[in-house]
Amino acid sequence: MKNLCLLGSTGSIGRQTIDIINRHGGFKVRSLSANTSIDRLEEQIDAVKPLKVCVYDETQAAILAKRFKNRPTEVLSGMEGLKELASDPENDLTVTALVGMIGIQPTIEAINAGCDVALANKETLVTAGHIIMPLVKEKHVKLLPIDSEHSAIFQSLQGKYGPNGDYNAWSGNPELEKILLTCSGGPFRGKSYEELSKMKASDALKHPNWAMGNKITIDSATLVNKALEVIEAKWLFNVDVDQISVVIQPKSIIHSAVQFIDGSIIAQMGVPDMRLPIQYALYYPERKPLDCGRVDLFELGKIEFDRPDYETFRGLKMGIESAKKGGSSCTVFNAANEFAVSKFLRDEIGFTDIYDLIAECLENHKWIEVPTVEQILETEKETVDMCMAALKRNRG
Repeated sequence: MKNLCLLGSTGSIGRQTIDIINRHGGFKVRSLSANTSIDRLEEQIDAVKPLKVCVYDETQAAILAKRFKNRPTEVLSGMEGLKELASDPENDLTVTALVGMIGIQPTIEAINAGCDVALANKETLVTAGHIIMPLVKEKHVKLLPIDSEHSAIFQSLQGKYGPNGDYNAWSGNPELEKILLTCSGGPFRGKSYEELSKMKASDALKHPNWAMGNKITIDSATLVNKALEVIEAKWLFNVDVDQISVVIQPKSIIHSAVQFIDGSIIAQMGVPDMRLPIQYALYYPERKPLDCGRVDLFELGKIEFDRPDYETFRGLKMGIESAKKGGSSCTVFNAANEFAVSKFLRDEIGFTDIYDLIAECLENHKWIEVPTVEQILETEKETVDMCMAALKRNRG
C-alpha cells in the first residue's frame, strides 16, 4: 500500500484520480488540497479520510477549519500548507494537479522529500524545467507525466526499453530522432485570422474531442496549449525543441508518437479519455483494466494528419520561439497567456487580443537566462503588471 498526496483533488484530474484508486486500490490517500471548493473537498475527506488537507484560499480554509474543529483531519492553508503536504516524508507518490504556477514550489518540496511525482501541472516544467529536471535526477525519483500527449510519448518509449526498465534510461537517448506531438487543432481549425478575431468564449469552449476545464479548453483553441506541451516535452524527454514536431490529428486517436533514427515510429493510440494517462502514471509500470471504450480500427477507417497554421495561430509560434530562447521567456509566455485567457473568458478582450498581449510582454520583458524560483515568481508578477498596463493603455 502506497501513501498518496493529491494536490488539486477537487478538479477534473483530482476527481478522476480518486475514482481510479477506489476501483483498483493500492493507495492510502494521506493528504488532499483544493483551491476554494471546500464543499467538494469535504465530501472527499469523508470518503478517503486523509490526515491533512490544504485549502489554498485562506478565507475558505478558515470556514472548513471551523467545520472540522472536532474532527481528526487537520486543515492547512495557503502556499505553506501545500508545501507541508508535499514535503511529508511518508508520501510515496504526489499527484500535482494544481492549476497555475502555484504548482512549482510544492513539486520541488515533494522531489526534495524523495517522493515520486505524477505531474499534471504544465506550468511547473514550462517555467521551472531547468530546476525540476536536475533535481529529479539528483534525488533519484520518478517524474511521471499525466498529460495525455506526454504520457503517450512515455508509453511509446517503453516499447524500446520494456516495462521494467530504468525510467530515466531514455533521457537523452541518441536513438530518438524526433517526437511527434499530436494536436486536434481545436474548434477553430481551418479558420482565418479575421475569423478568429470574431470568436467569443462560448465558441472557443466547444472542443471537438476532449472535456476539459475552461482555461485549458481556451488554450487548445489558441494552440497555446500545444506550445506549452512543446516546452514540457523538451524538459521531460531531454530533447532540443527542433526535435519536436507538432502534428494536427483531428480525431485525437493518436495521442503522440516517437520516431527513431532508423525511421521507425512507435505511437500510442486510444480513445480521448484522461483516465488512461492518470491510471498509467498511478500504477506504472503495471497496466490495469479500464472501461474507457476501445478504438475500432474498422470503424475509424483512416487517420488524417495536417500541418499547424503557425501564422494564424500565433500562440504556437510564439511559444516555440520562447522555448528556444529559454530562461524567463517561458514564464512570460505562460503568465501573459493566463492573464489574457482570464480576461477573454469574461468577454473583456477578443480572441486574437490574447496573442497581442503575449507578444507585447515577450517583447518588453527583461530576460533572465537561468531564473531562480524567486525570479520566476517575480517575473510572473511583472508580466501581469505589463498586461494590466497594456489593457489600460488600449482602453485609454
